[in-house]
Amino acid sequence: MDDKLALVVPTLNEAKNIGTVLRRVRDNLDSLRLDYELLVVDDDSADGTTQVVERLSAEDGRIRLLSRKGTKGLAGAVIFGWAHSDANLLGVIDADLQHPPELLPALLHAVGEGKDIAIASRYVNGEPESTSGWNPLRRLISMMSTWITMPLQRREIRVRDPLSGFFVFRRQCIEGLELQRQGFKLLLEILVRGNIRSVAEVPYQFGLRHAGDSKAGLRVGLDYLHLLGRLSRHAFSKTGQA
Repeated sequence: MDDKLALVVPTLNEAKNIGTVLRRVRDNLDSLRLDYELLVVDDDSADGTTQVVERLSAEDGRIRLLSRKGTKGLAGAVIFGWAHSDANLLGVIDADLQHPPELLPALLHAVGEGKDIAIASRYVNGEPESTSGWNPLRRLISMMSTWITMPLQRREIRVRDPLSGFFVFRRQCIEGLELQRQGFKLLLEILVRGNIRSVAEVPYQFGLRHAGDSKAGLRVGLDYLHLLGRLSRHAFSKTGQA
């Protein structure tokens, strides 16, 4: 079976960014010999995001718009998109231009070379350079949020940026799993619970939001704490069985 990529781009009021994101993604994927589709999963945007995507989809059938009504959440949107594709390679990239689409060839190369998952990492080459432009409080929160995941990760595949929102992996890694649909930190659950034996981290410079508003807030923090509790129970049960 030839590889096919389903790249999910979750959106909520990203009309000012989505056209540029999709153009840059296509520019980079078109340079590869790879079948792909771009799944824009929109959570009922009110700023014209869907109209922009519909126009682009009419020009390129590889762009598909999937709309969700009455529900929101990045993890749920990503899972929803993956479920609407038969691709054997799955990925996700943000719509706010903080994730550089130019990194996609490197991520796909790592998976093509045999890695189960390839992660765009802010920290693999050192934290300060990759997160320039962040204020000190944001840096501290990010470092602490990452640090507390270390006891949950399996030693043989421990990564430096388990909270990344930009990654590509093989569908077989999550077959049979019911992933948590609340919150933003989907990668961490895949690393802890997925059938993953090998990981590649590809360094990149985390960009600043181009336009629109950040979706981070108190709810995101609460969802993250809930996920940590759930994964802690999973990790403890595995340790107890060992």
